[in-house]
This record gives sequence, C-alpha cells and structure tokens, in this order.
Amino acid sequence: MPTVTIEVRRSYSEADEVAIIDAVHGALVSAFLIPPKDKHVRLIAHEPHRFACPPNMAAPEFCTIVTIDCFAGRSGQAKRNLYAEIVDRLAALGIPRDHITITLREIEPENWGIRGGLAASDVDLGFNVHV
Repeated sequence: MPTVTIEVRRSYSEADEVAIIDAVHGALVSAFLIPPKDKHVRLIAHEPHRFACPPNMAAPEFCTIVTIDCFAGRSGQAKRNLYAEIVDRLAALGIPRDHITITLREIEPENWGIRGGLAASDVDLGFNVHV
C-alpha cells in the first residue's frame, strides 16, 4: 500500500489533476503489482514562488516531484520499471520527462501502522511486496 505525494508548481484543471493522480497510481499497479483499489495518492499544487526548481529547466512551471513511501522489498528492476512507467505516463500528459523527479522511500512493514493500528508485518496485505 504505497502512499504517494505528487507536488507540482502550477495549477491544473480538476480533470488534469485526476489524470496525474491516476497516471502515477497506474504506474504503481503495473510495476509493483499492487491491487488497483489500493490507492493512496495526494497531489499538492504549489505557488511557483514556494517551489524552487533548477534554473535551467525549459518549462519550470512543469517541475514535478513524486515522493513514494512503500514497504521495503521490491527488486531493483521493479523500481526501474516504476520510474519509467511514471515518467512515460506523465509525459503523455504533457509534463516533460526531464522535469520529473521521483523519490522512493522504503519502510519496513513493522514500521507502518494499518487496519486499526496493526503493524503491517502482522497482517495479510493481500499482495506480494517482493516483486
């Protein structure tokens, strides 16, 4: 059950925001094989003066940061697949590939509280983390 925060440097329409959220979630479903209903994604739109980005970006208004917190255990290839899927899906929405930064933070399941305060290591997640 990865949780995701997508940070953007401009305002999008509601439909575009939903498309961005769905694109990142779809990449997680494809690369990490999580259940499609396991959707924990937030999008935060910052005012440009509150979101610094490298000055050499061709279109700084499209600077996008995707931060993913997930259970530890995915293979290096699954992570590479995830990064490529996210960039491909966001590029299809007009966000330049080189304007997307992805950070993946792995957390041991015993450090994640779910389902009414249980450690994730103590419950059947319904999917395999080791992909």
